[in-house]
Amino acid sequence: QLRQVFGSAVPAFPPKFYLAMTQSMADERRSQLEQYLQKVTLDANITKSEVFINFFRKLQLATFKIQTQRAFLDVYLADGSNITLDIQTSDTAERILQVTSCKMGIARELIKYFSFFFIQDRDDGALSVVKKVADFELPYVSLQSMKDLDCKLGIRKWYMDPSLDTLLTDCKASMNLLYMQAIQEVKRNWIKPTEGQMQELEFLQKNRNKAKFLEKIREVQFYGYVRLDSCICDYPEVGCSAEIYAGNNEINCCIKLPTNQTKEVSFKINRLRSWQVTFL
Repeated sequence: QLRQVFGSAVPAFPPKFYLAMTQSMADERRSQLEQYLQKVTLDANITKSEVFINFFRKLQLATFKIQTQRAFLDVYLADGSNITLDIQTSDTAERILQVTSCKMGIARELIKYFSFFFIQDRDDGALSVVKKVADFELPYVSLQSMKDLDCKLGIRKWYMDPSLDTLLTDCKASMNLLYMQAIQEVKRNWIKPTEGQMQELEFLQKNRNKAKFLEKIREVQFYGYVRLDSCICDYPEVGCSAEIYAGNNEINCCIKLPTNQTKEVSFKINRLRSWQVTFL
């Protein structure tokens, strides 16, 4: 169906094996299908098409045996509050984001700067952003499938260039979202203000000067970055722990060495085509 609509823009589908497959052949076939899906989803025109969305809508509902019906969905803001939406279980994230923007009063042209994320509040007080929700994903279905992880659906800004904040501050609703997220990131130690910056931010917060607060916080290290959960890396030595920050055209790694010293390494990004996570 995608071929009929998009022609040669769609990569060739992996060939089938017509004889009994060995385990290695099955593994190869699985890998080819995964690569095919990754290539297909790089094209935004395809992922926004009715053919693609309808296929994945049916797939998600069937996989978790969920019927299309009315439901209520909580969307959490960075300050811990939430809004409850009246939706259909088959509504995509893109559709629900539009409903959210209307309910919160965010200007239609600005909603593209925000997205849904599955988030966790961990026992140690840390905030974990599990994943960004794809536009074609069904948030209600995904939450049902992730019950063991105790995830919530949160709305956060979705760009890694802090200077874009200036586009959102003329709209009261979008500025409030930015402000709540900035406060949250300070409290959860996502960003690293100096002592002087911290004092100034606390003064601006106390006086509820949101615009000036957002202007000042753009000077703080790691503001506007996505922080990943702590992980183990093999650089510069095997078994080192690392905190990864991605944003402002770089991936920054704060690596804790076995000697308890910290080494900071930055990798500049010009263009990110794709990425993958490999489980060892």
